[in-house]
Amino acid sequence: MFDLLQYTFIQNALAAAILASIACGIIGSYVVVKKIVFISGGIAHASFGGVGLGYYLGINPMFGVLPFSILSAIVMGIVSKKSKIPEDSAIGILWSLGMALGVIFVYLTPGYAPDLMTYLFGNILTVPRLDLYLMLVLDIVIVGAVYLFYKEFLSLCFDEEFTTVQGIPTEKLYLFLLCIIALTIVVLIKVVGIILVIALLTIPASLSRKFTHNLKRMMFISTIFGVVISVTGIGLSYILDVPSGATIILVLSLAYGFAAIGMDMLEGRRVLEN
Repeated sequence: MFDLLQYTFIQNALAAAILASIACGIIGSYVVVKKIVFISGGIAHASFGGVGLGYYLGINPMFGVLPFSILSAIVMGIVSKKSKIPEDSAIGILWSLGMALGVIFVYLTPGYAPDLMTYLFGNILTVPRLDLYLMLVLDIVIVGAVYLFYKEFLSLCFDEEFTTVQGIPTEKLYLFLLCIIALTIVVLIKVVGIILVIALLTIPASLSRKFTHNLKRMMFISTIFGVVISVTGIGLSYILDVPSGATIILVLSLAYGFAAIGMDMLEGRRVLEN
């Protein structure tokens, strides 16, 4: 197994797994605690419009996804807070609109769109060095933003009304959090793809929440889970010759299932003993 580390694509895949786990471990904790999984999924799928735009303009699709996902986050945030349209309906409409724009841009692009399936379903084994640098920069931005606004984000997630009373502009802070989520989604796209990105964003955080309710510990445990399970998924996908993104999500889901069953059994035993 260790012989695989001599290959550059395996080294890149492991680096991508670590960078993605840092992003999803930190921001995924906010997504789970704030209960904004659906809007995060909407941002992820709407960002496919950026993939199509990147192909249409002849640039790296990742550079198309970056501004498109941030724009999608801002629009969804504003619509969900200020529109009279029900939030789930608004998110569903914008979700579909982004996907539709992506399909049209790809259709209008001359020739064949290479690696399109990678952006939809992910393939961590094909992450190039340039994308790793982009992921590293985005990780630094994400960690820096959370470090600077940790207390504000914490207050927003647990008591938005109290945050407003304290004079903090909650709407702007909420939009900023959604933009950070959008950056995280960009980091994760090459790992598991747009279709499965919401799973990597939420499952490690949901799993870590079973072991602690302290947000900082939750972020740390979630990151560790993400690294260990992503590396395990990469190894299994290579051995079994199956898609890496789907394998990572499958391992994550199994880990969550076993943890949930184990915690329920322990809780049941404690009840019987008492």
